[in-house]
Amino acid sequence: MTIDTEVQSLRQVPMFRDIDPSRLKLLAFTSERIHFAKGQRFFSQGDAADAAYVILEGCAEVLLETPSGPVKVAELGRNALLGEMGILSDSPRSATILASEPTSALRIDKRVFLELLSQFPQMSIAVMRELASRLERMNAQVLARAPEPA
Repeated sequence: MTIDTEVQSLRQVPMFRDIDPSRLKLLAFTSERIHFAKGQRFFSQGDAADAAYVILEGCAEVLLETPSGPVKVAELGRNALLGEMGILSDSPRSATILASEPTSALRIDKRVFLELLSQFPQMSIAVMRELASRLERMNAQVLARAPEPA
């Protein structure tokens, strides 16, 4: 995949849509392209949050480690951004991300990601919207699993 192709992939991510193409080119150039085999971890719950990832090809599952074992809470596909929550909260990873098939991603360093947020307020708003949407989906899942009141 070329830099121009990576720029086109980044443009498909909602929070990157309004960023100038030259900035996206620089982002693609400064990001590391990583390939994950099926079953390989992007990162584990509890790891330090040092980067965000954009899935270019393939998909990954989001797993929460529980006392009774891992629980799959989401499946992320092409153009999904992941790993930003730990960066924003400056806390360890809240979930484990596992490639569910061969997957390619761009790894965006924490400093670069935070710089983008400070330079592009519309990106910050898009991140907040995505996080709010995830929270709504998680709330709906919790409610669906809750036992009926007696």
